[in-house]
Amino acid sequence: MREYLRFYIGGAWVGAAEPRTMEVVNPATEEVCGTVAVGSAADVDRAVAAARAAFTGWSATGRKERLEVLRNILEEYQKRGGDLAAALTEEMGAPASLAGGFQVGLGAGHLAKAIEVLERFAFEERRGATLVVKEPIGVCGLITPWNWPMNQIAVKVFPALATGCTMVLKPSERSPFTGQIMAEVMDAAGVPAGVFNLVQGDGPSVGVPLSSHPGVDMVSFTGSTRAGVEIARNAAPGVKRVTQELGGKSPNIVLDDADFAENVAAGVGTMMGNSGQTCSAPSRMLVPAARMDEAVAAARRAAEQVTVGDPNGDVVIGPVVSASQFEKVQALIQKGIDEGATLVAGGTGRPDGLEKGYYVKPTVFANVTNDMTIAREEIFGPVATIIGYDDLDHAVEIANDTEYGLAGYVAGADLDQARAVARRIRAGWVAVNDGFDFGSPFGGYKKSGNGREWGEFGFHDYLEVKGILGYAPDDAAS
Repeated sequence: MREYLRFYIGGAWVGAAEPRTMEVVNPATEEVCGTVAVGSAADVDRAVAAARAAFTGWSATGRKERLEVLRNILEEYQKRGGDLAAALTEEMGAPASLAGGFQVGLGAGHLAKAIEVLERFAFEERRGATLVVKEPIGVCGLITPWNWPMNQIAVKVFPALATGCTMVLKPSERSPFTGQIMAEVMDAAGVPAGVFNLVQGDGPSVGVPLSSHPGVDMVSFTGSTRAGVEIARNAAPGVKRVTQELGGKSPNIVLDDADFAENVAAGVGTMMGNSGQTCSAPSRMLVPAARMDEAVAAARRAAEQVTVGDPNGDVVIGPVVSASQFEKVQALIQKGIDEGATLVAGGTGRPDGLEKGYYVKPTVFANVTNDMTIAREEIFGPVATIIGYDDLDHAVEIANDTEYGLAGYVAGADLDQARAVARRIRAGWVAVNDGFDFGSPFGGYKKSGNGREWGEFGFHDYLEVKGILGYAPDDAAS
């Protein structure tokens, strides 16, 4: 049983201003696995004050000092990889292979990329007689989700550090253990006092006072579109910068070529990963209507190979994160049935033999139309939908017919054709044949948010741009 009753503020572990706690439930067992302190506006005030006091010194540091701190963090992070993986399995039900593999690996990968980018990032450039300077924006409020905790902490905390900002992190109340361990990592790495601060709690108790705080210069939020709208409203009176990575309903256009069946199967497999709890998941698979039967057969085979069960065992997926998430997914699966989609695999209820835990059957629907609820709403569970298209123009039309624009996918043997289709998808991150790159910009169009994370692009939102005119004599600019 874990017990985390202190926050990390000003380089010290301190008690909460108010004696309130919350229980964390293991989604695989439905049993309480830990207790965490719940912060308040008073705790946010302390953390912001610490971050603001530390900003003067940290913002004035040079590249060498920041690189040393980031390298120390990477060393400590690698030491705690096993602890982070165990926490991920316990708090969100990620299978051990995923938790210790891609989940923890994403954090290390983004940190290594931040170090690489910082080594060469240009904070100043001359443009004629003007010097353009990129300066840290200030104190950042960072609010992260529960589904990919290490990824989301990494893509906010490390660019903020690298650019000279100070920060207050609020992890999701559903996955607080990993945030606490990350604070321990930062402390062990010797991050200067007040540069990084952690306050646990829920949205009303900590998220609202953090996003609305007059001492916070920028808010970076990852989560639902609904919550993102509220964050923006809270931040608006202070005219602070807000960046958001929100929901998605990403299309996966499978081309009509030789690798068709393999690409359908791969798309289903990707959709099921992390129990479907991925904002960029390829939840709308688009296939040639004339090959729908072939797609159904390939998708059914792929879904049947997705093993579900105890995340400490040898399984592909574990439970979804909570009872409320389980009920939401179940309701949307039933909605797909009610609206006339063809149920290819899975369905409502728990998988056979699993009577406890928030487990969902790997589910596939075919003959879906893009106006159905399961094609419009983000399900956030292991549920794939297959939609038929007449030709590529029709496929692109369907792909872009959504209020979201976070990600897109194109799969096919004809690389030139796949590239051409990828250019036409209105989304911020489009993968051709499962391409992956830590240096790619990641973020959304439309209701999927604003701003970009990952690699060099993740630095920009944490910087203000200043022009110093007349910096050089006119003759020097010629």
